[in-house]
Amino acid sequence: MADTQHDELEASTDIDAPPAAVWALVTDVPRMASWSPQVVHTRVKGGVVRQGARFSNLNHQGPLLWPTAGRVVRFEPHRDFAFRIRENRVVWSFELTDNGRGGTTLTQRREVPHGISQLSLVMTRFVLGGVGPFTRRLERGMQETLARVKAEAESA
Repeated sequence: MADTQHDELEASTDIDAPPAAVWALVTDVPRMASWSPQVVHTRVKGGVVRQGARFSNLNHQGPLLWPTAGRVVRFEPHRDFAFRIRENRVVWSFELTDNGRGGTTLTQRREVPHGISQLSLVMTRFVLGGVGPFTRRLERGMQETLARVKAEAESA
C-alpha cells in the first residue's frame, strides 16, 4: 500500500479483447464516470480526445464534490494513454499490452513524477479522511475501474 506523495499506484487485469477495442474504451474520457467510482462527470473541451486535449472532471467521495482539470500528455494508439491532473500534478495512465492470447493486459497507474501538490495533500489530510485512507480508496477504485472496463470490453 502506498501512502506518500511520491508513491506510484498500479493495478492490472487481463481482458479477453484486442488492444484496439480496449483502447476505444479507455480513451473515451467522457465515459470514465461509467468505470471510475470517483468520477461523476467529464467534459472534453472541443469534444475530441487526442494529445494535448483538455477536459474537466467532477469527482466525488460520498457527499463531497470537487472539480479537476486534465490534459492528455501521452496518446500512443493501442498502447499508452495518460493525462495529468492540474490540481494535484499526478498523471493517470493506461498501458495496453497484447497478451499474446488475442487479448490485452491493461495496466492503470497513478504516476507522481513531480510529487503531489501541497494543496492536494492538505485537502486530502483534512477533508478527504487522510492520505493513507484516501490512497487505499484510490487503489480499490483502480481495481473497480479495471473490472468495469474488462466487463464492457468482453461483452462487446
